[in-house]
Amino acid sequence: MKAMILAAGLGKRMRPLTDRCPKPLLPVAGRPLIVHHLARLQAAGIVEIVVNVSYRAEQIMATLGDGADYGVRIAWSREEAPLETGGGIRQALGLLGEAPFLLVNGDVWCDLDPAALPALGAGDLARLVLVDNPTHHPGGDFHLAHDGRVHPEGEPRLTFAGISLVDPTLVADEAPGAFALAPLLRSAMTEGRVGGHHHRGDWVDVGTPERLAELDRRLRG
Repeated sequence: MKAMILAAGLGKRMRPLTDRCPKPLLPVAGRPLIVHHLARLQAAGIVEIVVNVSYRAEQIMATLGDGADYGVRIAWSREEAPLETGGGIRQALGLLGEAPFLLVNGDVWCDLDPAALPALGAGDLARLVLVDNPTHHPGGDFHLAHDGRVHPEGEPRLTFAGISLVDPTLVADEAPGAFALAPLLRSAMTEGRVGGHHHRGDWVDVGTPERLAELDRRLRG
């Protein structure tokens, strides 16, 4: 299986930290945030990794190179301007191939073992990793039913962790360019083609300088 790490965002919520350093390279417990992802993927046996970049792309590419220092092989998908999640995946399809792949938001930290994530069910287009709602997002995102199906509405709700298994056909028919992934996922949910996995371990949305600092203190401790 291949993985794709989303690393093309502007990091506006992390300013002023991201004025000179792209968010994936912000340090957490002594190493860049994105390196934590690379290490966890490598430990799970996922070594073919696509990374999309845009803002300060050269800085990220120069730091990580071809991935050999981390035991992985990185293929870069360069975006002249950020294409959003859906558009970024669509542009990278030639690097990802036709098999389902693991999609990881570059601005989360999670102790999920990717190897323990169940494969896509027959006919499914995605499997979302969902977590208990954090204090900064109490309303959650989606409902995970008892049968393992994810629905856009319903109670109780869980928060999307920014980690998922995705079938490339979810975006393959879309026109190239910038577009969001969420509407495609919601459409697939209404068709009963999205499964879910409730992760009860540790997860952090590293979306603000304060949460970044708290994660750094916790991991160092």
